[in-house]
Amino acid sequence: MTDDLGTLLRALRDAAQLTQEQVAEQSGVSVRTIRRLESGRSTNHRMGTVNLLADALELGEEDRRRLAAAITRPRGESAPRTDKSVPRPESETHGESGNRPPQDPDRVPGHASGVVAPIAEPGRPPGDGLPGPAASASALAAPAPSPVHPALADAVRELAMEVRRRWRREEGQRRVHDPFPLPVRWEPALAGLTDRPENVQRLGPGGTPREVNVNGDLGGVLDVYCRIPSGRLTILGRAGSGKSVLTIRLTLDLLEAPATHGRVPVIFSISSWDPTATALRDWLIGRLLRDHPHLARRGPYGTTLAAALVDADLVLPVLDGFDEIAEGLRGAALDALNTTSSPLVLTSRRDEYAQAVQAAHAPLVWAAAIELVDLTPDDLAGYLPRTVRTIAGDTDVKAGTGCTGDVWGTVLDELRTRGTPAGANLATVLTTPLMVILARTLYSEMPGQDPSELLDAARFPTVRALEEHLLAGFVPAVYRHRAPERDAEGRRPRSPGRDSARAERWLGYLAHHLVRLDRDRHDLAWWQVGDSLSRPTRTLVIALATALSVALADWVVGLLLTPIGIGELLLQGALMGPVAGLAFGSVYALMDRCGLRTDFEPARIRVTLRATHDRLGRSPLRTFIVRFGHGLFGGSVMGIGCACALALERSLYSGIPLAEPRVIEGTLINMLFLGLTFGSAAGLVFGLIAALEAPVDVTAAATPVSALASSRKTVGRQFLVLTTALTVAIAFGGYLLVLLLQGSLGRLNWGMPDSLFIGTIGGLGGAGSYVLAFTAWGQWFVFARVWLPLTGRLPWDLVAFLEDAYHRGVLRQTGAVYQFRHVRLQHHLGSAFRRQDTAFAPVTLPPPRTGADAS
Repeated sequence: MTDDLGTLLRALRDAAQLTQEQVAEQSGVSVRTIRRLESGRSTNHRMGTVNLLADALELGEEDRRRLAAAITRPRGESAPRTDKSVPRPESETHGESGNRPPQDPDRVPGHASGVVAPIAEPGRPPGDGLPGPAASASALAAPAPSPVHPALADAVRELAMEVRRRWRREEGQRRVHDPFPLPVRWEPALAGLTDRPENVQRLGPGGTPREVNVNGDLGGVLDVYCRIPSGRLTILGRAGSGKSVLTIRLTLDLLEAPATHGRVPVIFSISSWDPTATALRDWLIGRLLRDHPHLARRGPYGTTLAAALVDADLVLPVLDGFDEIAEGLRGAALDALNTTSSPLVLTSRRDEYAQAVQAAHAPLVWAAAIELVDLTPDDLAGYLPRTVRTIAGDTDVKAGTGCTGDVWGTVLDELRTRGTPAGANLATVLTTPLMVILARTLYSEMPGQDPSELLDAARFPTVRALEEHLLAGFVPAVYRHRAPERDAEGRRPRSPGRDSARAERWLGYLAHHLVRLDRDRHDLAWWQVGDSLSRPTRTLVIALATALSVALADWVVGLLLTPIGIGELLLQGALMGPVAGLAFGSVYALMDRCGLRTDFEPARIRVTLRATHDRLGRSPLRTFIVRFGHGLFGGSVMGIGCACALALERSLYSGIPLAEPRVIEGTLINMLFLGLTFGSAAGLVFGLIAALEAPVDVTAAATPVSALASSRKTVGRQFLVLTTALTVAIAFGGYLLVLLLQGSLGRLNWGMPDSLFIGTIGGLGGAGSYVLAFTAWGQWFVFARVWLPLTGRLPWDLVAFLEDAYHRGVLRQTGAVYQFRHVRLQHHLGSAFRRQDTAFAPVTLPPPRTGADAS
């Protein structure tokens, strides 16, 4: 018997004695779609749509198997015979044909788990005809025609490869599989925290939801996700309960499941999202551009590849840390998420999520919710003893067994019985994977440590005391001596070689730097380290740096190009530098005050003369006008300041009084002339460069180190281009202005040597000052490489320190930024730093005055 999908579907509908209109009403799939499927007009079959039809026809398991086989079998191929046959229709009904525009293929990888019946499609409203992650293994086995644009298909493959590589490395860095993953189990969340079953299953009016089992453990997370027709899942749990580990495993399972194409699961740390200021779509695109710079290339629809992937629904957002959003924004964030219908995964602590649900008057729509459960003493008994390694000379090896002494035996016995208050407290603490990992680090991996001290009730009288002890001991434990690993090129990295006390203080400073009045930040970005300084301090440091840049340019150029004496040259540079510092510092303070410092993020652009297909998705004319205005203003201020500095220099060096009319007149003319020269040159240069910008040609995902190296190279190229362009523009622009204004402003003394001298100083000093004041790498260099180490707050080689902390497990990498391993550790280190720093000493108020004292 030869059953293609259309013939089989028609026969099943006839057997159920239903018309196409009745099936459409019960399934929510349009009549047009049903006609196209039955007539064989649809060649790109959508598993989710067929699943909805199977539910409406109330098919049994055998018929669902036949549908699953038919959807993957080429048309005309013979189907296997079954015991249960379906009557063949006597005639065919040919519906309207018509051509539908190709849909974006967004099949999320499925799971080779032996699922025999088609599972409803996650994340799509009824009848939209797009496949989802719940497609069975057989349904995903055969490739389907892909209408996606080739550029997007390539971007999907590259993104999937990068995400897989990143999270495999992160899972290994966290030692999740050493010796085996800690049990992470869950159960359905409370009814008020999940949507109605009929909504989760995306049923039409009057549909009866079937029972969906969402219980499971770490190894079966993909199976559970594939049972959720909407593809929307909320993962709840206490702090340290394993939510992040679970999302990493789900992401890797989705990527490794057999599939031809589909959505790419991408983990986003959602804590930095402000839903009142940025739409979810724009925020997702921004994070993709930050962590995957190659997606800044222009896509097939005139936007960046990142925007095209999000708009085509080819990204499955895995939003980690909903509870870390500012408390007042969680309700708005949940409202914003509820306006979307695409599949997503959301993690949060339960109490914070429950408060947001109350504020939004609804849970995450169409989403099932699960809650992680505590570890049991049996889980600990199977895990902790195997974390103790046999080390000759360090442990008590049992005779003939080759195994270490049972250092955890006493503790495990007490955990089972809970016979003492100390045992009960410890049993409460060791119910989350975070605390178990901390205990393992302190006692299984540190020679000579006895975990039975955790049962000392006098030392640790409360649960909080035990948790603080484990958190406090983590950094000293991981900063014991460890040989540095060689990099991919075989070079031994620069060893920080620092003790745990200094490392803990530096980490505490970084943790404190992430604290803000409105919320805690969790992304430790290298270009934002300077934010730990106050605004006046930052402005002063920028002014000093730019002043030094212009002064050095003046001195070097003066020595090479002019016969000016050393004394006069030193005085000239000493006056020109502060003027430039004042100008750049003022502009920096203004941008900082107006919240424009987001422009100082790592540059993903380069200057190129290639064809327009490489351009950024923006209007070159508008970009030119905006940048021209900025350059005109800044250059004019700089030129006016330089005219004043020259007048002061002549007064001090030659003794010419500043109050003389001719000096005042000459200074005013110089202010006008230099203002026009510097302003027009800077406006033209920055405007033209902005119009010629294109994305950096990057093909790999960003890491903090690679993002810093890329930014340094980009800034180096910017400096060379700006120096050359500004020098030429100032020199020849000034010379042309002299020719134009020679009569109207009187006699102007400005020869070609003067043009080259001023132009070279302006090019070198201006480009250097711009790089230091208004680029991400300049911020990093001035603050993190010079000022903060100079004041003793951070190490001189901060990159080596951060990478070392990452390899020791204190930090983790999330794209181009670091994060502390857990928010609990971040809060502990920040609090410890504030307790030790005298600037954060508690305020002591004098005792209140009595009535007698007052009289």
